Amino acid sequence: MNKQNMILRTPLLVRFCHWCMVCLFILAALSGLSLFFPSIKLFGLVLGTPQLVRALHPIIGCIVFVLLMFMFLKLAHHNIPNKQDLLWIKNFKKVIMGKEEGIPIGKYNVGQKFLFWCIMSLIFVLFVTGMIMWRRYFSDYFPIPVVRIAIFFHSLAAIGLILLAIGHAYMAIWVKGSIKGMITGYVSRAWARKNHSAWYEEEMDKIYQNELNTKAKSEVESADVKHKPA
Repeated sequence: MNKQNMILRTPLLVRFCHWCMVCLFILAALSGLSLFFPSIKLFGLVLGTPQLVRALHPIIGCIVFVLLMFMFLKLAHHNIPNKQDLLWIKNFKKVIMGKEEGIPIGKYNVGQKFLFWCIMSLIFVLFVTGMIMWRRYFSDYFPIPVVRIAIFFHSLAAIGLILLAIGHAYMAIWVKGSIKGMITGYVSRAWARKNHSAWYEEEMDKIYQNELNTKAKSEVESADVKHKPA
């Protein structure tokens, strides 16, 4: 891949974390659905027997939570709302029609920020309620009514998170180049300029500044070589 006209959008560690989380989330979602809806117990076969599903589902869920918390630490500062987001909202129709050029959009747009905070909120609810429900270790410490409430909110949060994940996948497919960017980590400058113009300008400023610094360093080194005594 020629990186000359590309911009790094997602570092390797974040990409690795993202894809691990995706695979584990699918396992957690399918096994969870098989426990909640016995009529679709075939979903649980991805983890084996029903006993194995009950044992592995909470463990996988905890790993997904840890991975998402890592991504939260890495990406939260990019997802803080700002004044530019108001322009995105005002021009929502243009964005939907693929005419977002000229609208200053940072690394993530309003829709992506909303999705980010919803996912982080729901995974927190799932983690807390899951701990309360975890019969093997924690549920005995809570009254039965509390456990039942936890089951109710755990189920709601799980369904909400699954729907958000499906929407996220659809949007990634809809915006051409997004999935490739999450696989390789790089997006084209044209893609960045069209979909995230404000972020594109920031990255180009960094690239230009790095080039100036490299050029200045080379000139200093060349001058030192010339003035060195033979």
